[in-house]
Amino acid sequence: MRWLKGLILAIILLAVLLVGILFAVNNREALPLNLIWFELPPASLSVWLLASLAVGVLLGMLAMSGAYLRLRALLTRAQRHNQQQRKELDKLRVQELKENRGLKEIA
Repeated sequence: MRWLKGLILAIILLAVLLVGILFAVNNREALPLNLIWFELPPASLSVWLLASLAVGVLLGMLAMSGAYLRLRALLTRAQRHNQQQRKELDKLRVQELKENRGLKEIA
């Protein structure tokens, strides 16, 4: 089953790569990019799309980094609390065993 998932993923990636190559080959014209305040130098449409994808990915990662760091801190705090609770539980179990042994010796 795992190899089938890998095969399907490889086919999808190959298809996306093929479409990207065809897009880049069919759009070779150099176009200037007009951003309301200024105009960027002419480049092919595929270059502009790849650049916008890269900028979008970086901005998305930057936007999510705050949430990621907050969740990571919460996870660390929860793990520390869990470890303290386990130590306390172990201590109570040992204490209960000692009390049970003491009651058996008396009886």
